[in-house]
Amino acid sequence: MSDRDVLMSIEETVPPAPETPGPTPGKSEAEAKPGTDWWAEAKGVFWLVLAVLGFHSFLAKPFYIPSESMMPTLIKGDRLVVTKYPYGWSYVSPSITRIPGAPGEWLGRLTGQDYLSIPFIPGRLFGHLPERGDIVIAKPPTQYTDYIKRVIGLPGDRIELRNGVVILNGVPVKRDFLAPAMIPIDANIPCDSDDVYRLRVTGPDGREYCQMPRVRETLPNGVSYDTIDLGPGGRTDDYPALTIPAGHVFLMGDNRDQSADSRVASVEGGLGGPVPVENLGGRAEFITFSLDGTSSFVNPISWFTAMRGGRAGTSLRPEKAAQPSE
Repeated sequence: MSDRDVLMSIEETVPPAPETPGPTPGKSEAEAKPGTDWWAEAKGVFWLVLAVLGFHSFLAKPFYIPSESMMPTLIKGDRLVVTKYPYGWSYVSPSITRIPGAPGEWLGRLTGQDYLSIPFIPGRLFGHLPERGDIVIAKPPTQYTDYIKRVIGLPGDRIELRNGVVILNGVPVKRDFLAPAMIPIDANIPCDSDDVYRLRVTGPDGREYCQMPRVRETLPNGVSYDTIDLGPGGRTDDYPALTIPAGHVFLMGDNRDQSADSRVASVEGGLGGPVPVENLGGRAEFITFSLDGTSSFVNPISWFTAMRGGRAGTSLRPEKAAQPSE
């Protein structure tokens, strides 16, 4: 047998190697890839959005301070965390807040509302009353927006104001006059309105400050906090005696002469009296960071240069001294 015959015999016994498929004529590499499962993608986004809204509505949400009504405790530009569960849940809990620049903001501008909420439902699930002195967010009965104020009176309390002094159940709330609150002037705190411009001073460091008269109040349960009192003659210094109805709380801002709260009628932008407990959206816990008003969305560096030092992590739970029970 010749070498050629042996070679041909071996080739006949070896099976041919499988052919490697090449690209199909007329189809690109991109067309050969499997298509996107858009239904799976949509479900993933849906569950992510649902989780975020659930956390935002039932556990905690961020909040920003848009005004000066809670000075000196909170100043315009503060960002903080509000927990939703301390008082239980009500119809205002599952809300979608309008964020400037975010999709859907046009709806808020169209309706004049800061957030979307379900219609009024009486009562609270696992409801608890706040304590006097708690800082809470509340929805005014006549509009969909968030106010942040301090709880001063509870259901059944008899509340009255005379010359700026809070009188609870016939007893004036203890007041201590302290050194002025020195609040640095910046874009968010310009200190330029008619009633406070006179309070502008230059500090030893050469910086401009708003020197605000400070009064520490102590409620009957021992809770203490600082307020701003610009002096007698304010339009909210006097409030007729009122018994707070069941299921309601009386809320006031710490900046007593510049706060639209339970002392101010709804038509004037206030809360229009005691607020139903169903309208409480949560309790303020702590400041996360604070901006002075100079940040710009198109300038990332300004996000850092606009931060105020020394405010991050500040607790918003009021001080409470040991006192005999009421």
